[in-house]
Amino acid sequence: MAPTGESPEQLTLLRETVRRSRTKAPADITDTLPIARVAVDVSLPHLDRAFDYLVPEDLAATAQPGARVKVRFAGKDLDGFILERLAETEHAGKLARIRKVVSPEQVLTPEVADLCRAVADRYAGVLADVTRLAVPPRLAKVEAEALRCNQPTRPVESTSRDEWSPYPHAEGFLDAVRRTEAPRAIWTAIPGADWALAFAQAAAVCASTGRGALLLAPDARDLERLAKACTTVLGPDGFVTLSADLGPTPRYRAFISALRGCTRVVIGTRAAAFAPVTDLGLVALWDDGDDSYAEPRAPYPHAREVLLLRAHRQKCAALLGGFARSAETAALLESGWANELIADRAVTRAAAPAVHIAGESDRDLARDPGARAARLPHQAFEVAREGLKTGPVLVQVPRAGYLPSLVCQTCRTPSRCTTCGGSLRRTGSSGPASCTVCGRPAADHRCPECGDTRMRAAVVGARRTAEELGRAFPGVVVRTSGGDSMLDEIPGDPALVVTTPGAEPVAENGYAAALLLDTWLLLARPDLRAPEEAVRRWFNAAAMVRSAREGGKVIMVGEPSAMPLQAVVRWSPEGYATRELEERRTARLAPAAKLAELVGSADAVADLITRVRDLVDPTAGLEVLGPVDVDEETVRAVVRTPRAYTLARVLKEALAARGTKKLPGPLRVQVDPATFG
Repeated sequence: MAPTGESPEQLTLLRETVRRSRTKAPADITDTLPIARVAVDVSLPHLDRAFDYLVPEDLAATAQPGARVKVRFAGKDLDGFILERLAETEHAGKLARIRKVVSPEQVLTPEVADLCRAVADRYAGVLADVTRLAVPPRLAKVEAEALRCNQPTRPVESTSRDEWSPYPHAEGFLDAVRRTEAPRAIWTAIPGADWALAFAQAAAVCASTGRGALLLAPDARDLERLAKACTTVLGPDGFVTLSADLGPTPRYRAFISALRGCTRVVIGTRAAAFAPVTDLGLVALWDDGDDSYAEPRAPYPHAREVLLLRAHRQKCAALLGGFARSAETAALLESGWANELIADRAVTRAAAPAVHIAGESDRDLARDPGARAARLPHQAFEVAREGLKTGPVLVQVPRAGYLPSLVCQTCRTPSRCTTCGGSLRRTGSSGPASCTVCGRPAADHRCPECGDTRMRAAVVGARRTAEELGRAFPGVVVRTSGGDSMLDEIPGDPALVVTTPGAEPVAENGYAAALLLDTWLLLARPDLRAPEEAVRRWFNAAAMVRSAREGGKVIMVGEPSAMPLQAVVRWSPEGYATRELEERRTARLAPAAKLAELVGSADAVADLITRVRDLVDPTAGLEVLGPVDVDEETVRAVVRTPRAYTLARVLKEALAARGTKKLPGPLRVQVDPATFG
């Protein structure tokens, strides 16, 4: 009830007067660079651009490029990063003010911001999604710490390069790094090479010039090996480790340490590809074909491509190394973008183990007629028994549980679609097999190798293999590595080590022998990259075996005429990669062509394909494969164009048009996916 003598209108006026008296007057806008261009955290393609905001006087000192801010956007307070400060704006309307500077720490450096924009454009993504990958969540307590910078007062004058001595052109590459030039190289390591120590030595050469280095390893185990090598070469304070596995606080502390220039060298997994290394002089990545480098979050960038973009834009040296070679690195060499670091053939053969395929010779077949059909032929038993006299024996068994795929019932050759080359699968108990890429039925499929029309599923079990070997070699220690139980290192004592691909522990003084079983199963994965991936796995495992002069032997159980197996026998990763690239070119697959995978509801995928067709030049050679049903609510299609065509830009425009109209339906676009099949 209103007090006596005051009307409701008077009370309303009184309340408004009190409210205004308690409200702080807005600060004036600063006269110095009053406009802040902000990347707002919005993951909508049609809003993927920077927005201008006014900078209040009381925030002018802290609202610097790279700082986190809060801004008003679409009626909500959203996070963002200041990209730059400007004197004027091109926006004709009224500008809102920056509401708050969350932290004065300039966490998004100009170089990384430019890289994030390039990565978003490369993968038809949104800048906000990339900055989430590049900048870890803020921890105020870490920013408040006075981090101790352990930079040496003077650069190291010289460093050992002994791990690079087998490669004739390595000295020239390292000298170019020392001269602060920007050489680019593809390094094919000899068997048994200590790649981690070689990376550390290259980083030391770069650090001696006062510039920074960024080294990436595929997983936590390899990262630990790299950290040990860097500790040996650079000292415990000469580098910092940046990995998502560290946990929020250690990771952010490492990020801030790199940001503030407290260390010249940063090592990490794919999460470190965007690390804010000061004055970057070298980026290096080991085993680029490992699928761990493929980011599972939008826009799904690959760490290799991120580093290559970074090397190009920041004009720094680039080094991609591995025991095997991917088709992508072969394409880089072919284009002249990078040079080759490889040992002389005689040096490579001297370091390699003796590699044989079970049943490849008439003599082997005479001794064991079932050598080519048996899962563990007599020859493999003999090699294992002989190897156990001097050290551990590695037994690699493909992991069970791959996506459904079919192989020939007789010769186990992977069953492929005769139209596009995709893997065949069955979606039910009845009906013909169909292609996982184009969806065409394969009712009349016939194996191109033996002519059999029957197909079977590809399944195997690693645990059962360990049990069988334990019974076959009584009294011998049997160790397993894979899944949730991974071994990092093992002693050099005789033992059978059964592992899944990629889980091989390092053996002291190397393995005496290795058995690579069920090679056909790795080749049968429902992925067009399966042969390349299988070869990479086999080279990585065989490289852990002692050289032939030390008695090291590798037995591969599979089809002797298969080119992937023959590449390992000849120890020719470069030759196989060149052949693979040529086959990709013939089949119009990445990296010889540009392709994108579209996954979503049937209506959304169909609408996006229509929009892409309308935007693409009719002479560009656009091709659409599918759609193919993934499940009851989801379909998948593939669009591809020649490599030189800007497919990502077209996809981005089509997605932006859908976003503007707010069309329904989930949709995922992945450019150059790491797996395809």
